[in-house]
Amino acid sequence: MEAYTAMRHFADSWGLLAMSLFFLGVLFFTLRPGGKVSADRAAQIPLKED
Repeated sequence: MEAYTAMRHFADSWGLLAMSLFFLGVLFFTLRPGGKVSADRAAQIPLKED
């Protein structure tokens, strides 16, 4: 049972930090200055004909 408690404590502290950093990274990647052009190109992919 002690392993479960240790893993839970780790997830409560470092897991939250890891998820927060991941969220901030995705947010930065999405809102970066050159992101609009690549996002517009990606949005047009389903509409292209082969």
